[in-house]
Amino acid sequence: MRLPGSVAEVMASPPGPKIGAFFDLDGTLVAGFTAVILTRERFRSRDMGIGELITMIAAGLNHQLGRLEFEELITKASQALRGRALSDLHEIGERLFVQKIENRIYPEMRELVAAHLERGHTVVLSSSALTLQVEPVARFLGIENTLTNRFEVDEEDILTGEVVRPILWGPGKANAVQKFAAENDIDLKQSYFYADGDEDVALMYLVGNPRPTNPEGKMASVARRRGWPILEFSSRGGGGLMGQVRTLLGVGALVPAATGAIWWGALTRSRRRGLNFFTTAFPNLLLAVNGVRLNVQGAENLRKQRPAVFIFNHRNNADPVMVASLLRDNWTGVGKKELKDDPVVGTLGKLTDTVFIDRDDPKAALETMHEVEKLVAKGLSIMIAPEGTRRDTRTVGPFKKGPFRLAMAAGVPIVPIVLRNAEVIASRDSSTMNPGTVDIVVYPPLSVQDWTVDDLTERIEEVRQLYLDTLKDWPDGQLPDPAIYHKTTAKKAPAKKAAAKKAPAKKAAAKKTPAKKAPAKKVAPRTADTPDTEGRP
Repeated sequence: MRLPGSVAEVMASPPGPKIGAFFDLDGTLVAGFTAVILTRERFRSRDMGIGELITMIAAGLNHQLGRLEFEELITKASQALRGRALSDLHEIGERLFVQKIENRIYPEMRELVAAHLERGHTVVLSSSALTLQVEPVARFLGIENTLTNRFEVDEEDILTGEVVRPILWGPGKANAVQKFAAENDIDLKQSYFYADGDEDVALMYLVGNPRPTNPEGKMASVARRRGWPILEFSSRGGGGLMGQVRTLLGVGALVPAATGAIWWGALTRSRRRGLNFFTTAFPNLLLAVNGVRLNVQGAENLRKQRPAVFIFNHRNNADPVMVASLLRDNWTGVGKKELKDDPVVGTLGKLTDTVFIDRDDPKAALETMHEVEKLVAKGLSIMIAPEGTRRDTRTVGPFKKGPFRLAMAAGVPIVPIVLRNAEVIASRDSSTMNPGTVDIVVYPPLSVQDWTVDDLTERIEEVRQLYLDTLKDWPDGQLPDPAIYHKTTAKKAPAKKAAAKKAPAKKAAAKKTPAKKAPAKKVAPRTADTPDTEGRP
């Protein structure tokens, strides 16, 4: 089952807290096993000795081979931590979440969690893992309810070496879910359960909407036999051998692209034509070898008016590559000063005339933007992220004024480019890409000729609202013109002021009613400031 269909299914389901949505952790919300990540990082940071590491590896292997029950495995892990303060372990869990686990959360599952929350369902993270693994993930996803194993502590919150009974695993976890449902008036026959492990097959039978997620073994075979919808995706994780091969091939694509650029530039005796060869070839080669496909609406708007300032919502290190592949030639980028010293990004930036801005020095930043204006005057388009930095998956950050002031000063239009799911290709800080398809909308050029310094903040917010509305209600077919979108939102405020001024002169207003009221009646459907807009541009 493709995930967009799953989200649509949830959004079409009955609303309300009587419907539960239970999510497993390892292999379901998070790629891999958080316990393995925790153990590896504790050993690397010398928080774990070699003896404890060997004990944990042996216990894990015996559990996989069926020689050790889960209850014994988790008890061994707890005994190894006897005497530690619970607060210390939770600090380790929070740190490791930020460093190692956050970027392993499947964006597809994050969308599903958000959909259930939006429908008002009772969302629960139910896992056999321990609190230090579960709670940071739950907070990040906005999940308030957790069913998880917990360390037993004494009156000073020091671990005793035991785990609170009953231990949640298999039947124990199923019992905990049933008890939670009864206490919270949840109808399991209308509820959902997302999990991957064989131990959770029994729980799948309890709910009306079982959703095996990346299942293997018994779970996969039962799901196929019973016709349960299976969710499968591989947007997170190391990618294995093929992932490493893709990365090497992607880096290797630099060589033929640069070689071709040098030869073409020499043959045509034009440095710009050589650069155009490179800026066209390299981004497309890089995406191709990594299995990245772009589903673009409004591609014709990329060429309607050049030069222009192309703006895009910034999610990760891959989205500038995707936008560059669309722009192809006669463009350059604007990036933060820190990237100038990066051996790869900095070198490529210098080759392609990228301008690096010192965001901490307003005076220097202003001078740099004057340099960008000169490049526009030479016919180059500018690619820039108005948020100024990579943002979290489901948000659009405040837009900085720089890109819009640049367009105003250079007398060129703004072209909004909206990326919906770039996080499927790579997490926020990832330096590698995963195969997948990214949805992109390119809006028609938006003229800034009538923009002024006085209304700049309002105008920028309207463009940002276009992004928010697009992400909330993704277009399918003809795109609205952002210029019309702006004009319909901008006219209301002045109209109200005019009405307020003329209120006392009722007689005069009455005489002029036929001439004045006709324009006021023309209200464009679905604008950003229309109260019942439902988030659509």
